[in-house]
Amino acid sequence: MPPLSMNCSSSAAEVRLAAPFSHIYVEEDILAHRQTQEILSHFRDACIIPIHHYKDIFNRGRQNAALQRRSPSLILARNTGSLIYPGAPVCQDFGEKHFYYTSLCMNCPFDCDYCFLKGMYPTGNLVLFVNTDDYLKAMDDLCSRHPSYLCLSYDTDLCALESWTGYIHFFHDALITRENLTVEVRTKAACTDLMTDLSPISRLIFAFTLSPDYVARTWEHRTPGLSARLKAVKTGLDAGHPVRLCFDPMLFFPGWKQHYRDMIETLLSTLGEEGLSRVRDISVGTFRISGTYLKTFRSQYPDNPLVQYPFRLKDGYACYPDELAEEMESYLIRLLSPCVDENRIFRWEAEP
Repeated sequence: MPPLSMNCSSSAAEVRLAAPFSHIYVEEDILAHRQTQEILSHFRDACIIPIHHYKDIFNRGRQNAALQRRSPSLILARNTGSLIYPGAPVCQDFGEKHFYYTSLCMNCPFDCDYCFLKGMYPTGNLVLFVNTDDYLKAMDDLCSRHPSYLCLSYDTDLCALESWTGYIHFFHDALITRENLTVEVRTKAACTDLMTDLSPISRLIFAFTLSPDYVARTWEHRTPGLSARLKAVKTGLDAGHPVRLCFDPMLFFPGWKQHYRDMIETLLSTLGEEGLSRVRDISVGTFRISGTYLKTFRSQYPDNPLVQYPFRLKDGYACYPDELAEEMESYLIRLLSPCVDENRIFRWEAEP
C-alpha cells in the first residue's frame, strides 16, 4: 500500500489550478482494497485523504460544482446501498422487458452542458465504487430470476475511465459465463484500444453516442470529436463487437438541420453502407430531463441556453414540444433511411 500523502493545500487559488484528480478521498475501510490500490497506482503524485464516508465529501453543502468540474477530485468508496435499479422512463429500453441500470461511478469525467447529472448532484467531483464483486453478486441475483438487460454506464462514461479502473474488462470477463445477462456500455470516448483488446461477446453492446462536431466543440467539453468517435465505432465493428449508434439526445439550436446532416454524411463516408449494415441498431431521441433536475439545473446555470428553453412538462419530465421533437427525429431518420432499415431504429417515446 503506498504511503498516504497529506501534504495538501486547501487555498482556493491552488484548487483552481490543480490538475484533475490531484486530490483523492478514500473511505478508510477500503484503503487496502485490491481495486483501491490498483486505481491509486495510476495517481502516484495525488494527495490521498482518508475519509469516513463518501457522502461527507460528495454531499456537503455550499459546493461550487461548476468550478469542481474544471478540476474534479476523485472519491473512492464502497457502495452499500442498492446496486441495481429499474431503467428510468427517460431511457431507451430497446424493447427489453427486464431493463435495468447500475452505477459504478457517480458523475462523469466528461462535462456536457446539457447533462442531467448537473441537476442531480451538488458537486462536480466523482465517486468511484470499488466493490465490483458485490455488483457481480447483485447481477447474479437478478439473472437468477429472469434474463436481464443491464446498462453498465448509464450516468457516467466507464470507457473514458477504463485505463485506470479496468471495469469494462472485469465485467466483460464475467459476462462470458452469464448467459442470462446482456450488458450495454454507453460512451462518447474514442476507445479504439478497448475495442481491440476485448474479444467480442454478443451480449456486450457498445453504444456510441454520436454528436455533430459543432455540438461536441460547443457543449460536450473534454469529449473527443465526431471523427475520433467514429474511428472507435469502425474499430469495434471490424473487431466483431455489437455496436449501437445513439443520436440521443438531439439538441435544438440555430442551424441544427445542417449540422446533423453533416454528421450523417461523415458517418456514411467513414463506415460506408457495408459498415452501417453491421451496426446492431440505432437510437434516436431528442433532449429530455426530469423536471426536478431541470429546476436545479436552471438555477445553477442561468446562462445555459440548452436548459432555459421553454420545454413541455408532462408527467414530471421536460421535453421539447411534440411538433419539434417529431420534426427533429423524423429528419434524422430520413437521413439514415436510405442505408438503414427503419426496424433497426429505436425512437424514445414518453410512457402513455
